Amino acid sequence: MNQLFILLQAQPGKFDFSGIIMIVALIAIFYFMMIRPQQKKQKEIRKFRDSLKAGDNVISAGGIYGKIKSIKDNYVVLEIAPNVTIRIDKGSIYAAPTDVPAGENNDGKL
Repeated sequence: MNQLFILLQAQPGKFDFSGIIMIVALIAIFYFMMIRPQQKKQKEIRKFRDSLKAGDNVISAGGIYGKIKSIKDNYVVLEIAPNVTIRIDKGSIYAAPTDVPAGENNDGKL
C-alpha cells in the first residue's frame, strides 16, 4: 500500500503532465457540449433572418404571430390581423409553427 502511494505522487524534478491533460480535456468537453451547439443554433437563426421575405408567417420574441408585409434594414412590418400592422425589430423574429396560420382569431375566422 505504501509503495502505491509513493508511485502516485509526483516525482521531484519531473514535470507531471496529468494535470494539464485533464484541464485540456475539460476545456474540449466544455467546447463540444456547450459552445459549439450554441454557435450552430445562432448561425441557423441568422440564416433564417437573412432569408425572410414578404408573405412569410413568423412569430416575434414576445409571442405575436403574423405575416410579413415588408422588410426594412433593421425591422419588419408585420400584419397581425386584417389591416393591422406593427413594426418589429428583425432580431426578435423567429419561424412560426406551420400549424397556426397568421391572423387567425379565437373563433377560427381569418
